[in-house]
Amino acid sequence: MHQNRVSEFTFYDREIDSEIVFRRVTLEKDLNRLHHWHHQPHVIPFWNQNFSETAYKDHLKKLLADKHQTLYIGYLNNVPMSYWEAYWAKDDLIANYYDAEREDQGIHLLLGPEEYLGKGLALPQLRAMIAFQFKHKKTEKVVAEPDVRNKKMIHIFEKCGFKPKKEIELPDKRGLLMFCHRETFTTVNNRP
Repeated sequence: MHQNRVSEFTFYDREIDSEIVFRRVTLEKDLNRLHHWHHQPHVIPFWNQNFSETAYKDHLKKLLADKHQTLYIGYLNNVPMSYWEAYWAKDDLIANYYDAEREDQGIHLLLGPEEYLGKGLALPQLRAMIAFQFKHKKTEKVVAEPDVRNKKMIHIFEKCGFKPKKEIELPDKRGLLMFCHRETFTTVNNRP
């Protein structure tokens, strides 16, 4: 089992001249926000978590109790606008689809409020989260498996340094398995 992740991470993005902060999700602070975000028309097709509030609360409790992943709310200049599931690939379902290394990490994400869509903010948010994951010195690869229909998100992953590997049939979607290696991320994003 890996050590617990920090509860907050701050990243300054030069390209958008903004501070991005990730704070761990808590049931008390985030239940209503996440329930609302999962009911947005741009989120429903890719997440399928537009449950009733009671069902969503039970679902979120299970996610928060799952030790192989950590949930975060992403803030842009102190405004909450994204949701993240950062996980250890070896302990995840994704390990059934490739030869996962012990320190590989994975990511799921969504932008919540519709007003943040199409403004070029997904890439800086993703870049910040991947930089956060690479703070773990032994991690050399981050994996993602966006829905194959989500062409915009696949393009953003590619711009961040992810390379498509293969399409995979997951229980809830057909995904595109993608890898981002530390060296590629550093080169593409001009980060140490």
